[in-house]
Amino acid sequence: MDVVMLMAIGLLTGATTVLFGFGGGFVAVPVVVWADASLGPDALPVATATSALVMVVNAAFATASTPRSVLLSLRGTGALLPLLAAGACAGAYATRLAPPALTRWAFVAYTALTALDLLLRPGFLRTAPRPGGEATRAARPLPATAGAPIGAVAAFLGVGGSVMTVPALRRAGHPMRVATALANPLTLAVALPAVAVSLAAAPPASTVTGTALVGLVDPYAAGALLLGALPVITVLRRRPPRIPDRVHACAYLALLTAVALAMALTAF
Repeated sequence: MDVVMLMAIGLLTGATTVLFGFGGGFVAVPVVVWADASLGPDALPVATATSALVMVVNAAFATASTPRSVLLSLRGTGALLPLLAAGACAGAYATRLAPPALTRWAFVAYTALTALDLLLRPGFLRTAPRPGGEATRAARPLPATAGAPIGAVAAFLGVGGSVMTVPALRRAGHPMRVATALANPLTLAVALPAVAVSLAAAPPASTVTGTALVGLVDPYAAGALLLGALPVITVLRRRPPRIPDRVHACAYLALLTAVALAMALTAF
């Protein structure tokens, strides 16, 4: 039953990778915590590390199939990528030192506050109309100085960075379809260092319960999630759904809220 559930969630992570740029992090973390509940307090660090691996594969797959014309919108952000990676290294290492309860409630608090910010502050649910609904030269690049804090927070929480980059890209003038597509290459910059740190870590002592880990990564859970996700990414990239921009933004906000609630419920 676990593998069926993980594959079903994998389908959802594939959809969120393409439609929202999540890469699977927000969806994968709560479900891996559930699947590895036998690890006790160590389930959350394992879920965070496993989520990062799933995000690397999903984001790489989605980036490879993104039109070059969309990826060119990242011009002018060269310094952003190494700073994202540097911040991610620090965040992934901090996850190994922080109490699991702190990481869990920081995840819940951050997602909840972000959802409130998107709902209450102007610039996300509605942006100025642009010809054809696509990004234009008026769209601004993300400031490089945002790279290190985005990378650190994203890797610490296991969320990939899209929860910060998508709203920032949208407020910089990009429509949702472009903002979510650009979140995938930015997620790679965050998740790759986090995966390297996690694979090099010593497995927690609670693995005596029988869960086979590689470092802090659960390869069984990661494989099942990817088995469900990759076919969905392939289909949605070949035939992307046409979603009105405001509906797309509202759906992003709704999913963010649902994941915050799901993670809070796993604490009880």
